[in-house]
Amino acid sequence: MQKIKSLMARQGLKSPQESVVDTSPVESFRTPSKEELRELREQPTDPQAQQEIIDSIEEVYFSSDSFDMVQYELEKLPPDLNLLELEEYRDKLKRQQAAVSKRVADLILEKQPSYVKELERVTSLQTNLQLAAVICTNARRQLHSAKEGFTEASLGLLANQRRRQLLTGLLKSLRTIKTLQRTDVRLSEMLEEEDYPGAIQLCLECQKAASTFKHYNCISELNSKLQDTLEQIEEQLDVALSKTCKHFDVSHYTKVQLAYKLLGKTQTAMDQLHMHFTQAIHNTVFQVVLGYVELCAGNADTKFQKMPYKDLCTHITTDSYIPCLTDLCKALWEVMLSYHLTMQWHDEHYKEEETTPGADDSNTEGSDESNVGRSYVKKKLEHGLTRIWQDVQLKVKAYLLGTDVSNFKYDDFIVVLDVISRLMQVGEEFCGSKSEVLQESIKRQSVNYFKNYHRTRLEELRMFLENETWELCPVKSNFSIAQLHEFRFMGQCRSPSVSPSRQPESTELVELCLFEQYLQGGNPFEMQIDNKEEETEDVLASNGYESDELEKSVYQDYDSDSDVPEELKQDYVDEQTGDAPVKSVSRETLRSRKRSDYNLNRANAPILTNTTLNVIRLVGKYMQMMNILKPIAFDVIHCVSQLFDYYLYAVYTFFGRNDMYESSGLGLISSRLRTTLSRIQESLIDMEAGGENAGPHASPEERKEKVPSPHLSQLVILTSSDTLYGLAERVVATESLVFLAEQFEFLQPHLDTTMPSAKKPFLQQFYSQTVSTASELRKPIYWIVAAKAIDYEQMLLLMAGVKWDIKEIMSQHNVYVDVLLKEFEKFNQRLGDVSRIVRIPLPVSNVLWEHCIRLANRTLVEGYANVKKCSNEGRALMQLDFQQFLMKLEKLTDLRPIPDKEFVETYIKAYYLTENDMEQFIKNHREYSMKQLTNLVNVCLGSHINKKARQKLLAAIDDIDRPKR
Repeated sequence: MQKIKSLMARQGLKSPQESVVDTSPVESFRTPSKEELRELREQPTDPQAQQEIIDSIEEVYFSSDSFDMVQYELEKLPPDLNLLELEEYRDKLKRQQAAVSKRVADLILEKQPSYVKELERVTSLQTNLQLAAVICTNARRQLHSAKEGFTEASLGLLANQRRRQLLTGLLKSLRTIKTLQRTDVRLSEMLEEEDYPGAIQLCLECQKAASTFKHYNCISELNSKLQDTLEQIEEQLDVALSKTCKHFDVSHYTKVQLAYKLLGKTQTAMDQLHMHFTQAIHNTVFQVVLGYVELCAGNADTKFQKMPYKDLCTHITTDSYIPCLTDLCKALWEVMLSYHLTMQWHDEHYKEEETTPGADDSNTEGSDESNVGRSYVKKKLEHGLTRIWQDVQLKVKAYLLGTDVSNFKYDDFIVVLDVISRLMQVGEEFCGSKSEVLQESIKRQSVNYFKNYHRTRLEELRMFLENETWELCPVKSNFSIAQLHEFRFMGQCRSPSVSPSRQPESTELVELCLFEQYLQGGNPFEMQIDNKEEETEDVLASNGYESDELEKSVYQDYDSDSDVPEELKQDYVDEQTGDAPVKSVSRETLRSRKRSDYNLNRANAPILTNTTLNVIRLVGKYMQMMNILKPIAFDVIHCVSQLFDYYLYAVYTFFGRNDMYESSGLGLISSRLRTTLSRIQESLIDMEAGGENAGPHASPEERKEKVPSPHLSQLVILTSSDTLYGLAERVVATESLVFLAEQFEFLQPHLDTTMPSAKKPFLQQFYSQTVSTASELRKPIYWIVAAKAIDYEQMLLLMAGVKWDIKEIMSQHNVYVDVLLKEFEKFNQRLGDVSRIVRIPLPVSNVLWEHCIRLANRTLVEGYANVKKCSNEGRALMQLDFQQFLMKLEKLTDLRPIPDKEFVETYIKAYYLTENDMEQFIKNHREYSMKQLTNLVNVCLGSHINKKARQKLLAAIDDIDRPKR
């Protein structure tokens, strides 16, 4: 193959492909000559044969333009060449070439018209292009002349105009830069004027303008300066925000909030505000306490300024404790009021924003952000209420517990309680808090104080009782405990010395919220000790009488009927029921009725002593403390009950204790009263201190809670018959106790409202078992007077000298009846004498007369039981004597019915009973003694009872007495 190629190269031959490449495009596609066409046309044209020849051409010849057919054919030659085969193959290739050429010639002939036409178009295009070249040449020549003559001058003018505009803009920019350079002076002025929103607005505009001219070198320095100025404004704004914590000003706070809004730091401002409030509370209380500590210390020692607040509170003196506490609460009030006004400002501001319609709906995104910020501020403010009040409580708690107040005066301690109570009221209105921290701390102080105070007051009460002479303390007839200073807190009565104009003010102010009440000014802690000096009590009467005219009318003649009401001139009307009895009463009875009250017309003024008044005042103080501090209500009420218990026990010990009660058989002391006295003695009375060892020794702690039994003053004489054995003192003591019990009944509803529900049974038991027994002490106390005022022994002796076994019915009563009646008249006269010293109320006179009559009637029965022999006529004489006694007695007293009347009549009539009736009488009438029943059986022996019946009846009496033994 290489030999063939080298041979072709040596002869200067080229391969068909190379020859095609070397020819130009025109040459390669030259039009066949007419001869060639003719030659081709002359060749036989068998389309089918020609197509078969073309189809026999190998596909590789049509594969690509770069196909090297010579190389291909040479490579196909076999190693051993055969000339015939080569010639045949060459002929085949020629035929194929001739077929292809003929096909190409046919196609060329077919496309000849189109070719000619296209050639003409190409010639025309060439002519046009030559014309265009001439036109362009002419245009360039003309443009060159135009440029030289017109364009260069005009464009120079335009360039100069543009340069002028640029310089004008530059001048404007320079002027703006100059203004920016001078802005710091205006900013300083606006800050001095506290126009924070304007300053921030100006600063932000300057920063915006500076960013526009940042391509100038001088602006970079100005920009940093503006940033420093903005930071300085924020610092001053923070200081301005802190000022609102103590003194809130609407316009000032509005400016501050608007400034923070311009900065886009509303939430940050709220965080800063709460931090400032916390700091304000700490700084305020520290400065107040520090001022008092340094004032009391009297030197300029700086060590106090470095002390922690809790330690500083321990250096407050007793004298400065209350003023410092008041100033402390005043200062804290200002802080809380500022916070309250801050919340109020935000509420009103948000309401205005909600009512103001928005610009358009396109700003919904900004509106959502505003709502989020508003919600954050609202939650922050609501949460801050509890946080700030907690800080206030902790500061006041540290102050309260820093000083021992157990030795304070009562009025001072009440002021402390009142201040704290007002502070807790502020806290409840501020955030709805129950102030558990304050309650716990003041409760701790109150319990310590109250225990010490109550122990001292009980000792004082014992001293008062032991020095009490039981003389009447003159008070006005309209006296009410509500008139006393100690009960003013109940608001039920006001002293006449207080102007009426003050009263409606207080009732109006109570209805208002404290924050509304003091919104415009003032302070709820400024009214603590204002009225203390102004209020005076006017409860004491002049010499025990309301006026001189009343005093004169007291001693007018009792026999005058001028002052007797018409209803008293009519039939007697029972005071208890209001019913008139069937029996008519004489004018003598009316006079005795009038004398029986022994009130000297003193307008029924209460009977009480100085000690009673002191106890009432103590109760008022205790209730005042309890009203202010509800958590210790039970402890206080328990101590109040001890005051009453001790007073009752003292009155009983002084005037009512006697061993003769049991033998009297009158049931003078009820089981309830006996139980009450035993309870008081066990729980309250220190028997060891009085030298009485009534029980096991008590522990020191138990003895600490008890009080020694009081002893009656030696100035009180209870053994003189001239004074009816101290009746005046007994009346004053007993009736003052009854009056005290009445006041406790009056106070029960108020005590019940303050008592915890779990402890109310104690209060109910105290009233039912103790207070209600006060009037029961009248019986044992006045019984001693009744037992000694009339000589019952003399009457027994006179009755023993009477002969009862007479045979005739007598029409004249015995002498002992007259003697007994004279004793009663003497007793009545003595009562009148005593009534000139002290008013004897109707219940007291009734008890006295009841005791005397009961004792007289029992003495009569005892006298009749001493009779050895008695006839029917003697029994009739006994009835006559008793009827005479009753008739005369009814003129001396208005007590109806006569006590124990049936006791005497039944015993006298029992003489006439038969054996069976007598036995039934003995079983049914246990009120008579063994001696009296036995004597009744013995006297009847021989008249209508035989010995056998006597033995039977005596056995029945013995059976009745056996259980008692």
